[in-house]
Amino acid sequence: MEYRNLGRTGLKVSPLCMGTMQFGWTADEETSFAVLSESYEAGINFIDTANVYSRWVEGNPGGVSEEIIGRWIKASAVPRDQLIIATKVRGRMGDGPNDEGLSRVHILHQVEESLRRLETDYIDLYQTHSYDDNTPIDETLSALDDLVRTGKVRYIGCSNYPAWRLMESLWVADSLNLSRYDCIQPHYNLAHRREFEAELQKVCEKFGIGVIPYSPLAGGFLTGKYRRGGDTPDSDRQIMVRRRYFNERGWKTLDALIEVADELEGASPSQVAIAWLLSNPVVTSPIVGPRNLEQLQDNLDSLQISLSQDQVRRLESASAA
Repeated sequence: MEYRNLGRTGLKVSPLCMGTMQFGWTADEETSFAVLSESYEAGINFIDTANVYSRWVEGNPGGVSEEIIGRWIKASAVPRDQLIIATKVRGRMGDGPNDEGLSRVHILHQVEESLRRLETDYIDLYQTHSYDDNTPIDETLSALDDLVRTGKVRYIGCSNYPAWRLMESLWVADSLNLSRYDCIQPHYNLAHRREFEAELQKVCEKFGIGVIPYSPLAGGFLTGKYRRGGDTPDSDRQIMVRRRYFNERGWKTLDALIEVADELEGASPSQVAIAWLLSNPVVTSPIVGPRNLEQLQDNLDSLQISLSQDQVRRLESASAA
C-alpha cells in the first residue's frame, strides 16, 4: 500500500481511513473487531472515530466506538505506534452547561475521557468536530496547543469548517505561535462537491492541509443500490439520502458512475466513487465506513482502480452543480 503524508506533515497515513461511526451501532463488537483486523492486515493504519459515536442511538452513551477500538488494540496486540488514531471533540457529552463545545474546560476534560476509552496515552490526530460560535478560536487553539506540547496529542485537525473559519484559525495560530490545523474532514463526494470545491479546496492546496473526506459514498447513494422511482425504507438515514440526492443531478451522477463502473469490468459504483476522490491530488484519505467484511473488501478494491482523464471528465460533467 502506498502511504501518503497528511498534508504538509511528515505523518504517513494509508490512502483509505477506517471510519468507525458504525461501531456499536450497525456493527456489533465482534464484527467491528473483524473489520479492524482485516483492514490492518490489508495495510490501513488510519482509524477515525469521535467521542460522540454513537450517542444518538437510543440506549447508547457516547464513546462506544472509542471503547471498541481500545479493546481491539489490546486484544489484537497490534503495536500502538503502527496505528494512526484520530478522534474528535465538540459534541454534547452530558447534560451540564459545559458538556459540549470547544472551550478549554470541555477540551481538556474530553481528551482525558477519550484517552481512557481508547486505552492509550496519546491521540495522533485530535479534531474539532465542528466550529463553536460561543468560544473564541484563540481559546480553542491554545487548549489544543497545550495538548500537543504535553504529548497527549500529536497533530490537530478540524471538521465541517467553512473556508473563512479555517483561514481565521490559520491566521490566529500563526499570530500566536500555536499549533495549527494540519487536516480537515469535509463532507465531500461525487454527489456533494460544491461545498468543498468552491473555496476550501484552494485553501487546503495553498496551505498544505490534509483532506480526509467523510461520506465518500453519499450515505449509500453512490453504491448504486437506489434507482429512479424505487422505494426506500423510511429510516432517518434513508430519508436524508432521499432528500439530498433524489434529484435530476443526483440521478445523472449515478448513471455516469454506473456507466464507468461497467467499463472497468467488475468494478462497483462505490469503488469508482472512491477512486474519483483519490484522483484529486488534494485529497489525502477518504473515510470509509464498512459495516462488514464484504463492504470492507469492496472499499479496498477501489485502490486498484485507475480512472482515465475522460472518465473523470464525464463523472464531473454529470455531477456539476
